[in-house]
Amino acid sequence: MDERKENLEDLGYNSSFESAAKEISLRNVVPARVIAQHKEAYKVKNLHGEFLAKITGKQIFEAENREDYPAVGDWVLITELDNEHAVIEKILPRQTIIKRRCGDRDKHGEKNGVQVIATNIDVGFVIESVTRDYNLNRFERYFSILQDSGIQGAIILNKVDLLSQKEKEEKIEELKNRFPHTDIIMTSVINNNGLDTLRQYIEKGKTYCFLGSSGVGKSSLINALMDKEIIKTNTVSLQTDRGKHTTTGRQMYFLNNGGIVIDNPGIREVGMVSVKKGVNNFFEEITALEQSCKYVNCTHTHEPGCAVLDAIKLGKINKERYANYINLRKEAEYYDLTDSQKRQKDKDFGKFLNKAKKDFKKFGYNNYQ
Repeated sequence: MDERKENLEDLGYNSSFESAAKEISLRNVVPARVIAQHKEAYKVKNLHGEFLAKITGKQIFEAENREDYPAVGDWVLITELDNEHAVIEKILPRQTIIKRRCGDRDKHGEKNGVQVIATNIDVGFVIESVTRDYNLNRFERYFSILQDSGIQGAIILNKVDLLSQKEKEEKIEELKNRFPHTDIIMTSVINNNGLDTLRQYIEKGKTYCFLGSSGVGKSSLINALMDKEIIKTNTVSLQTDRGKHTTTGRQMYFLNNGGIVIDNPGIREVGMVSVKKGVNNFFEEITALEQSCKYVNCTHTHEPGCAVLDAIKLGKINKERYANYINLRKEAEYYDLTDSQKRQKDKDFGKFLNKAKKDFKKFGYNNYQ
C-alpha cells in the first residue's frame, strides 16, 4: 500500500485515508476513489484503472439513509473482480461532506431529507451568472452549507462578457462588500476572461466542487479547463433565462495541471440541513454579538437589549445580510425538529390562523381569506 499511496495522492489520497484503510480488517482490497455516480452504479478509479462498481447486499441492508451509500469524492476499499468490474466493500471515513435537504425518507419512514452532493472536498466553487440567477442570498446559503463541514468557499461570477467594464466593477464592489473574506473570480468562456486565473487557483491533488443552478455555465467552465468538449452543454432558454440539466450525474474530472474538479446537476432549490454551526460560522460578525444580548435565548428579532438589533441601528451590520441570517437559521432549526415536532409546529400555526380569522370576523372583516 505504501507504493500505491504516493501515486494515489494525485487522486486526493492522504495519510488520514491510509491510516483508516489500515485499521479495517479486509483482505485483498485496494483503495479507490468514486469518480462518478449513476443511480446505484458507481465508477471508481485507482492505479489499476477505472472500474464499474456496485456495493454489497450487506451495505444495502445496513444503510439507514442516503448518507450511508457511496458518493462522488468518497475513498472506498474495493475488490477488483476483473479489469473492468469491482465491488465496493467499505467507505473510508469522510473528511468533508456537502449535503442538502431533499424529500427522501429513511428505512423507518422518517423524513431524513438528506442528499449527499459530494465528499472529501477542499474548495467549493459557488457559481452564479450575471443574468437573473445572480443572488447574494443564495451565495450565503451555499457558504453556510460549506462552512458546516469546514470547506473553503470561493465565488465564480460567470458570463461577465455580458457586462460593461463599469458594470463589472460595480458587481465586484457589491460582492466584496458582502463577502470581504471570500475569493472572487470573474469568468467568461466566450472571451476567456478569468480562465487563466481560475486555472492558477486550482492546485494539484486538491478537489474542487462546482455548485450552482442550471444554466450558470458549470459544465462549460470545466470544458474550458479541460481544453476539450468533454461535457455536453445546452443553451439557456431565452424565455425563462433558465438552463437545462445538462449534467445528469455527478462526475469527477482530472485537469492537466493535476487539479480535480466535480461537476454536479444544477440545483435550483438549495435546502438547508442541520447546519447551525455553518450558519453561525459564516455569519460570525452577527453571532459574536450574542454574548452581549440581554437575554440568553435571544432570537435577535424583537427583544429589548439585543446587541444584534442595536448594531443594525448603528449601521454596523448589513441589513440584507442580517435578514438572510435570520431566515437561514430558522430553516436549519426547523430541519432539526423531528417529524412529530414539525407536525405539532404546523398544527399550532394552523390554530393561530383559525383564531386570527375569528378575530377578524369580530371586527367585521368577513372577507378575510
